Amino acid sequence: MDSIELVLAMLLAVVASGYLVRVLPFSLPMPLIQIGLGAVIAGIFKRGVTLEPEVFFMLFLPPLLFLDGWRIPKDGLLRDKATILELALGLVVFTVIGIGFLVHWLIPVMPLPVAFALAAIVSPTDPIALSSIKGRVPIPKRLLHILEGESLLNDATGLVCFRFAVAAALTGSFSLASASLTFLWVASVGIAVGIAVTLGVSYAQRWLARHSGEETGTTILISLLLPFGAYLLAEQLHASGILAAVAAGIVMSYVEIGGRALAATRVQRAAVWDTVQFALTSIMFVLLGQQLPDILRGAATSVEQSGHMNPWWLVVYALAISLGLVLLRLVWVWASLRLTLFRANQRGEHMTKPNWRIVMATSLSGVRGTITMAGVMTLPLMMPDGTQFPARELVVFLAAAVILLSLVMASIGLPRLLKGLELPEEPARLLEEDRARQAGAIAAISAVEKAQHDLVLLTADADISTSAAARVIALYQLRLNRMENVPNGGEAEQLRKADQAESVLRLAGLQAERRAIYHLRRQSRISSEAARKLMREIDLAESRYR
Repeated sequence: MDSIELVLAMLLAVVASGYLVRVLPFSLPMPLIQIGLGAVIAGIFKRGVTLEPEVFFMLFLPPLLFLDGWRIPKDGLLRDKATILELALGLVVFTVIGIGFLVHWLIPVMPLPVAFALAAIVSPTDPIALSSIKGRVPIPKRLLHILEGESLLNDATGLVCFRFAVAAALTGSFSLASASLTFLWVASVGIAVGIAVTLGVSYAQRWLARHSGEETGTTILISLLLPFGAYLLAEQLHASGILAAVAAGIVMSYVEIGGRALAATRVQRAAVWDTVQFALTSIMFVLLGQQLPDILRGAATSVEQSGHMNPWWLVVYALAISLGLVLLRLVWVWASLRLTLFRANQRGEHMTKPNWRIVMATSLSGVRGTITMAGVMTLPLMMPDGTQFPARELVVFLAAAVILLSLVMASIGLPRLLKGLELPEEPARLLEEDRARQAGAIAAISAVEKAQHDLVLLTADADISTSAAARVIALYQLRLNRMENVPNGGEAEQLRKADQAESVLRLAGLQAERRAIYHLRRQSRISSEAARKLMREIDLAESRYR
């Protein structure tokens, strides 16, 4: 019963965080509020949830990483693939080396392999933590896509480095060749498993749908189970389950292009996944907060392990490591940018140098989160000879402190860095939207004309079908006429403003419709079934204009 009460308390904390973030007189990121509420719950129940890293990884990470891979813009991922790989591979190794030596210099009593293990587990950025702050921070879209791509791919690099650093601490030896081969196996097999599972399940699902029809609930449940299947299969093959879940999500977005799912399935599935994403992301930060009391209780041991008696040295170490992560990231981003500009000049291409605030924002956006916390909990308790693993409590404390500080620095620093920074929307994207709308309108008119002919054959009433087709075609023809009569950018901007004004008016009309239907239902002049049907139609239309 205590466990059930604890789960309910965590869910209430998630609900409360959504209101607190809006009513507090000062601005705080929701993850920090959830971490604080988790610590409060642990204090009230006098115990927190024991964080089992393997269970944590399996329950929370696959669906969230799958969804990130599914929804991340693929054109941006491919366009900036070189930059993303530089951050996901090169920056992680650069950070492990730099922070490892920094930690060993700050805390000489910590063995170098253990220092590298701490550096490795704090090196990967966290896509879930980034997703939790991007809604409150005006991050430019292209930068956000790069950061999302980096955080999806750098986990494997960081975890492999962490695994070999721990092995070196346990055995006293390290093989670069073995580490390189292991990384290739972990990454390549993990990605291959994710691709194979998604394609296999999608093919089986299409075959079953052709022979027995499609049921919305079953389709949604399959999409929820898919990331777990990819993750578990990859882990059984000693590959990266994280990369398998990400690859499965990316492939899922290409499978969706086929458009075979029913419209009702897509609408309901999006709502289910949005709820799952919010609940799991929030619960993870509440769980992280519930670890804080135990981590703080271990602070006394951490002070002794650091070779000092004053607990303020722990704050110094945490600040030094956090600042070191930002500085190393700044150096890497600056050097990578200079190299990119140099290569472009060599090819005769003209590239605009990014604003310095964008470079600083990229450096400050390296938010650490739940992957770091879960990974550091996998540190062994004992050495092979039965002695205690050196400085384990200190490593756990510093990893938790880095997570909190990275969230605070990004949440406070990014809005100030990016405030007032004008970044015009990419004209190529707007042109693509216009072309797609035009192509859709042309295809729709052709389909309506064909459907009108078939309808006449079925109903033998040409007047009704012709009148109905004329009204539908007129809507699409109006769209085509408006697009074809816009010769320059100024008039195009006027057209967009007119569309925005139309959206405002349509929303006002839909809200009035909703109030009228509720009024009729309260007076029992329409049935509840009719009211629900009409409400769903209005809600779908309103979501279109919002």
